[in-house]
Amino acid sequence: MIAAALVTQPVQIFFIVLVIILLAPLLLNRLKVPHIIGMIVAGVVIGPYGFDVLQADSSFAIFGQVGLLYLMFLAGLEIDMFHLRLNLRRGLLFGLLTLLIPLVMGVLTSVWLLRLDWVTSLLLGSMYASHTLISYPVAARFGITKTPAVLVAVVGTIIAVTGALLVLAATVNISRDGEFSLGAMVWMLARMAVWVGAILYIYPRLTRWFFKNYSDRVNQYVFVLAMVFLAAWTGQVIGLEAVLGAFFAGLVLNRYVPPASPLMSSIEFVGNALFIPYFLISVGMMINLRVLLNTDTLLTAGIMLAVALVSKWIPAFITQRVNNYDSSSRNVMFGLTSAHTAVALAVVTLGYNMGMFDEIVLNATIAVILFTCGIAPVITAAGAAKLKISTLSEDDILRHTRVNNTLIAVSNPLTVPSLVELGVLMRNQAGRHNFYAIHVRNDNSSQSKAVSRNSLDIARRISASANLKLDEIERFDINTVTGILNAAAERDITEIVIGLHRRTTVIDTFYGSKIEQLLRSTNRMVIIYRSFIPLNTVTRIVVSVPRGAQYETGFSRWVRCVARLALQLGCRVIFCCHDDIQPLIRGVIYHGNYDIRCEFRTIASHDEMILLTPRILDDDLFVVISARSNSVSYTEEVTEMPGLLQRSFSSSNLIVIFPEQFGEEVALTTFVDPMSIDLAASPSPFVKAVRNAMQRMVDWLKHIFS
Repeated sequence: MIAAALVTQPVQIFFIVLVIILLAPLLLNRLKVPHIIGMIVAGVVIGPYGFDVLQADSSFAIFGQVGLLYLMFLAGLEIDMFHLRLNLRRGLLFGLLTLLIPLVMGVLTSVWLLRLDWVTSLLLGSMYASHTLISYPVAARFGITKTPAVLVAVVGTIIAVTGALLVLAATVNISRDGEFSLGAMVWMLARMAVWVGAILYIYPRLTRWFFKNYSDRVNQYVFVLAMVFLAAWTGQVIGLEAVLGAFFAGLVLNRYVPPASPLMSSIEFVGNALFIPYFLISVGMMINLRVLLNTDTLLTAGIMLAVALVSKWIPAFITQRVNNYDSSSRNVMFGLTSAHTAVALAVVTLGYNMGMFDEIVLNATIAVILFTCGIAPVITAAGAAKLKISTLSEDDILRHTRVNNTLIAVSNPLTVPSLVELGVLMRNQAGRHNFYAIHVRNDNSSQSKAVSRNSLDIARRISASANLKLDEIERFDINTVTGILNAAAERDITEIVIGLHRRTTVIDTFYGSKIEQLLRSTNRMVIIYRSFIPLNTVTRIVVSVPRGAQYETGFSRWVRCVARLALQLGCRVIFCCHDDIQPLIRGVIYHGNYDIRCEFRTIASHDEMILLTPRILDDDLFVVISARSNSVSYTEEVTEMPGLLQRSFSSSNLIVIFPEQFGEEVALTTFVDPMSIDLAASPSPFVKAVRNAMQRMVDWLKHIFS
């Protein structure tokens, strides 16, 4: 093999790497090969052991390490903590199995077949026990990261890597001191407990404070990365591997980076476009294929590879049998836990430097890394495709065919980001969801045009940062409400998102004349939003549901919207409603497979709701399900709610939802027809009194015969 001229110029190096990152997925997609393998193979080809195009210098060491930490951080960030807790017991079983079985098999085969001493065999066994989630991006691409198989594999990874690092520390201690020191291990566990406690206490409070005070996406992105590398660095200080610190930081920050948020899109984009490919290429550049021509190396590599694969397949098989999983779940667990990179390299490098391993074991380990990194994505992809198909029910297929059209009314550039973010987090990811932003103006002044253009530009940029297409509508109409109604009719809008107005005069109502006109003139769901803090810093969602809300046409739609928002934010939902509504809300959540933490508080009257108001905190999001004046759930409680909101929730984060209704939409009354009246307007006091008396009689009869 003729070595090519070595490229040393930084610009040329970066260009070659970018070309590899660009072409490897394009070429290998035609061959149905995961692009992860292409990155590693490309690293072998251009590396010092291939055509020697690039040298494995400090830039690849730095970017490769950053990419590995980024990969582990993304794995922690994309985990659904609610599902993780549900699968914690199964994950503990799998973690112990995938730690102990490879450790025992590695020690025994190293002593009996490779003729190593017991201490060296224990060190090599820690290499078998550890693994890296290098094929996690494959699972994420198939959308199965919330399935039990993936979550069990993630929990198992935490246990296996932690246990392998403890074994590594104990082995090094024995090799240096000649004996095992129990005190040193206890001291290390104590340091790790303090480290975990400090991150769990400091990180959430610091992140919530920063996100509340700094809303710029760039600042938030840099802050998140700083927190990740701080956790990785402090983990190294106490004797842990940096990958464990990055992974733990992802778990802690998971709550503040919603999956559908623009911040999450930025994190994934930068990682998948640059840092993670750099890491994969750097792994390939460390592989020397020439060493495999040695007979002793081939024999040693064959034994080590067999142990590495079999010892990881057995735990996956046992876990499948115990939990009654199918074969695709077993293959996903095996594929995710079969790749050896970071800890394996650390183990063999440390053992080689200490004189415990020779070149044959070192090169054989590199061969194991090459093969497992190549086969793990293939196994994961094969299992993930079948697992994805098996998890799709008929309801999921129907949701995929459902079309939602959301119209976001933007009038003030200052409130546009919060409105668009709410629409994005509430969107239906299973089906097709179209977004429209509208700004209505009724004059052609340059100032009005500038405000319109600025508001729509902000909405477009925010949606683009979340990888969503948003159509901009700049409309000239007689008034704002007419423009929104016409746009909604033209585009078959299913829900309208609008900001809550600010009272400017004493005679202003809580909702304002424009929103009241809009509610009288459309039967579509209207979502009114007022924000004081970013949505990703909300700790709880408290939902007030009026009596009779289950009889509204849009009952299931607003429940799904709240459930999707809670799923994105990862927070708890508390439904405050009557007893007869609670089973129906549970049914909608269960039928839609929204695995969220939800609680129910029985609220039988408006007075009980008033007593609940002091318990709603500044970090809570208060969601009020209201009703139009001509709806079946319109009661005296609904009429009193705006006054309660004005008195007790003037500084709270608030969403008021008017559910969708049946019936024809009422035309908007204008000056052209001054004698026309809205027959669906608020009922007279006499009608209200009769309705309330009938409701009290029904309640009394229920109480007597219950």
